[in-house]
Amino acid sequence: MNAARAHSLSGLYVILDPSVCPARPLVEVLRTAAEAGAILFQYRNKTASMKDAYGEALALRQAAAQADVLFIVNDRCDLALALDADGVHLGQEDLPLDLARKVLGPEKLIGISTHNPDQVREATAGKPDYLGFGPIFTPGSKQDHDPVVGIDGLRAIRSLTSLPVFAIGGIQLHQVSDIMRAGANGVAIISAILKAPDISQAVKTFLAQMPKPASQASSSEQSLRNEPHSHSNFSSYSGCRGGGRLLGFLQVVEEDSR
Repeated sequence: MNAARAHSLSGLYVILDPSVCPARPLVEVLRTAAEAGAILFQYRNKTASMKDAYGEALALRQAAAQADVLFIVNDRCDLALALDADGVHLGQEDLPLDLARKVLGPEKLIGISTHNPDQVREATAGKPDYLGFGPIFTPGSKQDHDPVVGIDGLRAIRSLTSLPVFAIGGIQLHQVSDIMRAGANGVAIISAILKAPDISQAVKTFLAQMPKPASQASSSEQSLRNEPHSHSNFSSYSGCRGGGRLLGFLQVVEEDSR
């Protein structure tokens, strides 16, 4: 993974879940948040069929490419490939990391959800690009969540990994400073942005709580925007730029499961 992409793995991570605020178009949320300074987004839909998820995510993928921001797909490597997304975020019950890397290739970002120290150690050993850790507080968007770990739980796992860690789970603006002091590289936010009366102002206020290190502040964002990412030519997208890898998806899984 190149340095510019590594620098993007901090700060605010906006998760786009249609179940959180159904009346608010996700494309509108992405565009508004990107204009306000957010550069990292994830599409998450736990209930849609593949066909419906593809249609919904395609519009988001195109909007992300136009805004020149990173776009990650939750859970589904096949959907990430079909969209030529920048990467995938895997849960503990999803495709194993080593298989996901074979399917997606070395240039895509892969994140892993973790909920306890053992999962942090195991995920770190597999060398993903970043970790999600939580829930820090009770999530507002998920009923069947893992046990709440709290800020102390976050602080306890910080020494177990050198990877970027995004705290997730019920995080509100007034809690961000304590979370960052506990060792998080960033925060993944769902309800506090999707349900905000003013999305632009919410994004700007969250970002203000997460200043970059001085060595990165002047150069990392510009480098990220100048870097020729996998989505830089997305305007020529015609259906499935990841088609070659997508055709081999089942073969890779089958061969490694024998």
